[in-house]
This record gives sequence, C-alpha cells and structure tokens, in this order.
Amino acid sequence: MTVGVSFVGLLLIGLPISLTLALLALIYIVVSGNTVLLQSYPQQMFGGLESYGMLALPLFILLGEFMNAGGIGRRLMAFALALLGPMRGGLAYVNLGANMMMASILGSTVAQITIMSRLAVPEMERAGYPKDVSVAITAAGGLLAPIIPPSMMFIIFGVIAQVPIGDMFIAGIVPGVLIFGAFCGLISWQAYRHDFPRTPRMSTRERVRAVVDALPAALIPGSIIASILGGFATPTEAATVASLLAILIGMFVYREMSLADIWPALVNAGRGAAVVLFLIAAAQVFSWVITFENLPATVAAYMSGLTDSPIVFLLMLNLLLLALGMITDPIPAIILIVPVFLPVATDVYGIDPIHFGVILCLNLTLGLVTPPVGTGLFTASLLTGVRAERIAMLLLPFLTVAFLVVVLIVLWPGVTLALVRGI
Repeated sequence: MTVGVSFVGLLLIGLPISLTLALLALIYIVVSGNTVLLQSYPQQMFGGLESYGMLALPLFILLGEFMNAGGIGRRLMAFALALLGPMRGGLAYVNLGANMMMASILGSTVAQITIMSRLAVPEMERAGYPKDVSVAITAAGGLLAPIIPPSMMFIIFGVIAQVPIGDMFIAGIVPGVLIFGAFCGLISWQAYRHDFPRTPRMSTRERVRAVVDALPAALIPGSIIASILGGFATPTEAATVASLLAILIGMFVYREMSLADIWPALVNAGRGAAVVLFLIAAAQVFSWVITFENLPATVAAYMSGLTDSPIVFLLMLNLLLLALGMITDPIPAIILIVPVFLPVATDVYGIDPIHFGVILCLNLTLGLVTPPVGTGLFTASLLTGVRAERIAMLLLPFLTVAFLVVVLIVLWPGVTLALVRGI
C-alpha cells in the first residue's frame, strides 16, 4: 500500500518516471525495515543493464542518427514514389510506404514522425492534399516504427521478460505488414471518397533512377532482417553492421555525410540511450520491489477468479493497455506492466511470452498518437502547426483498423508465432 501511494504521489508532483521507480525501491526498503537490502540496491540497478541484448538499444538509436545524417529518408521517399505514385491518392500511399521503410531502420515513432513530417507533408501539400490530412497520414505511418523490426519497444520487452530479442523482431513482421495493409485499404477508401489527387506518372527513366538510387539504402534494413532471420547475427551484431553500412553509404555512396557528422551523431545517440537505459535500470529495482510485495501472485489470483479463458484475459488486458497508453509513454508502461502481468499470462493462462509481448507493444503503440500524452501526436502537431485535436480526429479511422488487427492477433496467436515457431 505504501509503495502504491508513494508511486501516485511522486508522479503527481511531476517527478520523472525513472527517478520515481528508483525512489520507490528505497521507500519500500525503509518502510519494511529491511535496511540490509540497501546493500543489494546497487547490484539490482546494475543488473537491469547487465545484458548483452541491451547493447542493441543504443546501437539502433545510433543507426537512426547515421541514417538521418546520410540522406537516406529522401531516397526512400523517392523509391516509394516510383513504386506507388501513379494512382489516385498516390502520395498518401507513398507516405505510408516510406514510413514502412523508415520503420525498418529507425524503430522510433518520434524520430520517424520528425523525419517524415519534413519530407512527406510539404510534398503532399504541393500536390493538393489538405495539410491536416497529410499530417494525420504521416502520424499514422509512425505507428509502424515500434512494430516493424528493429523496434526499441521489442528490445526493452525482450530484456525485461528475458525472451530472445531476435524472436521478438521476427514476431513483429506479420503484424506490421497487416497494419500496413489495413492502412493502405483505409487510404484507398478515403482517396475515392474525398477525391485525393493523382500523382503525375514518372517516366521509366525517372523510376529506374529512383530505384537504383535507393538500392544502397535498402541494404541497411535488408542486412538487419536477413542476418537475424538467417541466424547469422544477433540483433546487437546486426545493429553494429547496419551502423557501419550507414556510415559507408552516407560518406562514399551518397556523399552527404562527412567525418564531422559522426561525433554529433554519437553525442545525440548517447544522450538518447542514457535516458532509456537509466529508466530500465530503475525498472529492475522496481521489479525487485514488486516481487517482495508479491504483487504478481495477487494479480494472478484476482484475474484467475474473473476468467479461465486466455482470450478473455487478453481482451481485458487490451482495454487496460489502451487506457494506460493514453496517459503514459510506452517504455514506462512496458516497465510497469511486464513484471506484473507476464507471470500471470504465462503461468496461469499458458500464453506464449512472445505473443504476449507483441500484443502489449501493439496496444501501447496506439497510445503514441492518442491524447492526453500522445508523444507522436504532439510531435506531429509541433512540427507542422496543425492542432493536435484535429490530427487526433483524423487518426480515429487508423486507430480503429489498428485495434482490429490487435484483436485478430489475440484470437489467432499464429499471426505472431508462425515465423518464430515455424507453425
């Protein structure tokens, strides 16, 4: 009880979630009188980071910085235009296709929306699309970033849940493609209803030039996915190789990156990784407190009293996750949810932890573009000047079809596990 009250109080006074979690452990130790546990406090915090898989997180952040400095985004946009452009609403499909390509590189919704707001929204405006519609499609495309590998959310879940990060990456491929397809279907309906403009047809020479120019960029996501699926590299090793490829391509192929760009990229990646890694270290201590409070067992007993059905449990969990995703960012939510509900899901209901992880991350991803927190939503609003409320209204159809995909995954676990288990 004391831990719960302290948690609410610390959040209400505006303390960052990472410091809140770290302080909760200290509060519990003092209140319980087990001051001898203070000797284990540093070990527990360090133990949260003592994982080889954790190296993948800063490396993928660094990869995103190198890709941004090397001019990859513009070429991926041109590549998508060459493939999808000459149809009604062509630029809307191009926006979504380029988002999918960027998702396989960045793994961060905020980074993806930041880049695509600068690339896609001005192009769509010039072609005659309403600005608010262009921004909404860009924000919807940002939902693909935490799902299609590499995904920071999958990395963090894998570390906390102690499941292979490579398996999480593979499990996210089919759900990501399904959401992409659902969004394309929605855009197709909107294109004819609202008479979206057609993109001028590119000449064969222009199309070939765009495809050839994007081929080096395609090596980066291709190397990540192929090396992990083929068992040649761990996600950490794949991120290292992809980062080196990004430097070489940016410097020697596209010639938009110089040695002077490497140090700022390292600094930015270091800052971003430090914030996330400290949050994970604090989460380890918080999980330690939860274990001592016996909270997982309490929740398990309560949930098993409500239903014996794994599907009903997951559907109830979906509602909780959607509500939680609206008021907190996904990473803190993963840290709060996994230690409590994963043991219940696996031990009481026999749910595969990878299946559970994909459902968890998909639900929390929707919160990235929903108020009142909606980091991705407010990033798009800040960068484009469109009111967040307007973007949120236009995003409702995209959120609806994404939630339907989540329900499909709940009902048929094979959607996530087919590639992982070979079923």
